[in-house]
Amino acid sequence: MGTARRLVLPGVCLGMALAVLLPLLGRGFVLSYDMVFAPRQDLLPDSVGLGSALPRSVPADAVVGLLTTVVPGDIVQQLILLATLFAGPLGAGLLVPSTSPAVRVLAAVTYGWSAYVAERLFMGHWVYLLTYACLPWIARAALALRTDATARRVAVLVLVSAPAVLTPTGGLTAAAVALVCGGPRRLPVTAAMAVVLNAPWWVPAIAHPGAGLSTSDAAAAFGPRAEGWGGATVSLLGLGGIWNSEVTPASRGNPLVPVLVIGMVGVALIGFREIHRRWGPGLIVLGLAGVLLAALGGTPVLGWVVENVPGGGLLRDSQKWVAWWALPFALGFALGVGKAAKGIVIGAAIIPIAMMPDLAWAGWGRLQAVEYPDDWARVRHVLETDPHPGDVVTLPFQTFRRFGWNGDRTQLDPAPRALPRTTVIDDTLVVGGRALAGEDPRAAAVRARLTDGGDLRHEGIGWILVEHGTPGRVQQAVLDQGRRVYHGEWLDLYRVDGPIEPDRTEKPPAAPVIAADAIALATVTLSLLWLALPAGSLRPSRRRTRE
Repeated sequence: MGTARRLVLPGVCLGMALAVLLPLLGRGFVLSYDMVFAPRQDLLPDSVGLGSALPRSVPADAVVGLLTTVVPGDIVQQLILLATLFAGPLGAGLLVPSTSPAVRVLAAVTYGWSAYVAERLFMGHWVYLLTYACLPWIARAALALRTDATARRVAVLVLVSAPAVLTPTGGLTAAAVALVCGGPRRLPVTAAMAVVLNAPWWVPAIAHPGAGLSTSDAAAAFGPRAEGWGGATVSLLGLGGIWNSEVTPASRGNPLVPVLVIGMVGVALIGFREIHRRWGPGLIVLGLAGVLLAALGGTPVLGWVVENVPGGGLLRDSQKWVAWWALPFALGFALGVGKAAKGIVIGAAIIPIAMMPDLAWAGWGRLQAVEYPDDWARVRHVLETDPHPGDVVTLPFQTFRRFGWNGDRTQLDPAPRALPRTTVIDDTLVVGGRALAGEDPRAAAVRARLTDGGDLRHEGIGWILVEHGTPGRVQQAVLDQGRRVYHGEWLDLYRVDGPIEPDRTEKPPAAPVIAADAIALATVTLSLLWLALPAGSLRPSRRRTRE
């Protein structure tokens, strides 16, 4: 009976993950908005922050590149998604301060079947979901440090934090939870860990010639959006409110949703008393700060920050910070139901699912696994085997694509991850009909060449890839600069003959970036060895040998 009780929570969590992902399991790639995996992703300068663009996907691209050297990219993607949707709710269920299996299941369902998970999944933000899944485990490990600050506890915190720090947003989200849950006494440990593990992105970001600034227009475009009559604040309290209406589940517009959200928040307030008694106010305050920061999106206050404070561009998609609210909300709701009405705890687990049934079955078919056309493998082979120098530019020069072979879904241009050479794409974003300027100086320089018909060789471009079947214009004058060496249904590849000048765009220096990567990797490796090897094997023995 004891074993059966222990299996209930992981069984529910696995069931939820399969309820969402089962149609996607097998061979094929899920390509939706920012979620782009490729059969093989190479390690390129941009993967580690040594390119001209800001390190927004560092070191995520490097990690995926390493993984796809041994495992096909579609399998890597599916394993990541399955592990993410399973581990997040399991961690929340184990974290809740209750021995009741029903309360633990309710916490898991509330955390795992949420608008944040649905909207970020449909938006393709798999790295945000990976961080989201790590937060309960980070909180658990950091709370354990309060009473047992041994090397083993620190090693556990490092390992559960490592998957969460693959991007700047994930690193900051995870670091805040570790700092708050570790408490003031363990601040030197948790702060040092956060600095070291996040070094692979903050070192190249600081060394980058740009300041990571954005514009007030961008902040307004990425502000939270009301999903019903309750307004944006209620949507945020219900872990929704993403700026992109196209990825919002239709069920979020149900007029009962704001009523249920307000009721769940009220019940969570009851549970907050137990959280405060056990751990203090830190986790609750951080959650409320996440809602406040998210609500500031689109306001002049946040607009000024993203325009004037270095690194402020990280704040423009403000809704993502409600991830801090998700944990106290889920735990508080489960504890509150358990305290107020013990007999209906399991029944209450139906509420999050009933509020948003269209997360199930890949969003009722919203997502689908597809195969890349053979053209991509053939173009890759040409670029691998042809010694002609130079990087690649893709046309139409736009950030997103809509291919017929992917059901005309909006997706990020896959070329930078699918090709073995540095690939320049446009980083201008169009949100609500407004074009938001990008941050990559090289993309701006190439855009200027394309506009005025200038010689692409001066920008280090030796290849032109034309992607067919997606909206956008391709100027014949640009193609006339090259000679077509591959022609397919979906792709044409042109080689720009002649001397190719090196790219002169200013980039971060290699030495500090490589050092930061090495230190972070060494920290994770040593932590893993500390836990895997017999106790004390990494410490010098104090016993003296007898002569």
